[in-house]
Amino acid sequence: MTSSEPDGTASFRCSDAARDRDDPFVATAPPARCWLLVEHPGPWGHQALGDAGYPAGVLDAVDAFCRARGARFQLIRRPRARGEPLADRGRFAVVDTTPGAESVRWGRVSSPEGLPAALADVEAATTPSPEPVYLVCAHGRHDACCAMRGRPVAAELAAVHPERTWETTHTGGDRFAANVVLLPHGLVLGRVPATEAVSVVERYAAGEVDTLWVRGRSFLSPAAQAAQHHARLALQESHIDALRVLDVEAREEGHTAVRLDGGAERGPVMVVVRERWVASPTPLTCSAGRAASMRVFDLVDLAPDGAAPAGVPVTGAVG
Repeated sequence: MTSSEPDGTASFRCSDAARDRDDPFVATAPPARCWLLVEHPGPWGHQALGDAGYPAGVLDAVDAFCRARGARFQLIRRPRARGEPLADRGRFAVVDTTPGAESVRWGRVSSPEGLPAALADVEAATTPSPEPVYLVCAHGRHDACCAMRGRPVAAELAAVHPERTWETTHTGGDRFAANVVLLPHGLVLGRVPATEAVSVVERYAAGEVDTLWVRGRSFLSPAAQAAQHHARLALQESHIDALRVLDVEAREEGHTAVRLDGGAERGPVMVVVRERWVASPTPLTCSAGRAASMRVFDLVDLAPDGAAPAGVPVTGAVG
């Protein structure tokens, strides 16, 4: 669970430890209804926004925009070969991940100071794009594993899809590096090998998702992510837009009932999952310094809606 540094000393790596334990990563996609991507050549500090060097007015405008839209802020840059000059052409994107209304809009500002005005009137400042966006976390200042495992993935993708591929800052789940985000659907993938990266994104571009790598869909709550994943496995359903979440209902004892749209042939499907916490014997990030616990979701029941799954009484509903 350790790796050797060039100087010969051993150093803990959270992604190695997580792979050794085979930590489950289903339902770990960070929550985000929207993604705000801003081009920044780096170097990136530990905190993407706070360490970006932006004036206070820009920080306030970005924060207000993200709060209002339920957006996640990411710095992005093009993958580059060693020795290649940095580029910062002022591009930014606003990505809506709402199921059925996914969209990517790109804009450009001459300097960061232009962001507040652009974000105040996004539709006027941006142009819709039909192209997907592939983000690869390569934020080494946040966690070394992200750079070590993410940059080779970004390089492979950029060689085939240069206009769609970006390195990005922390996406959550450092121990699952290499982490890839497929937009506009907000699909978050983990442990993507460089050798599989191109086939993974090409399958996504064709409207399919591979459950082997999927951590979850950022638009959904963790319980809904888990339910959708278990249903995909049980029903052998790989189409991205299949199994849309219809209702999410909290129950006692950590159970959640999630009703999914199974399509015209299946009809609604009810999935019950149970949340529990598992202690990790090691830190969950390289820099955490102490062990913590991780959340997992077990499948309790899956059945056509109407053949009500056995379970605990309903206590309320969550959106």
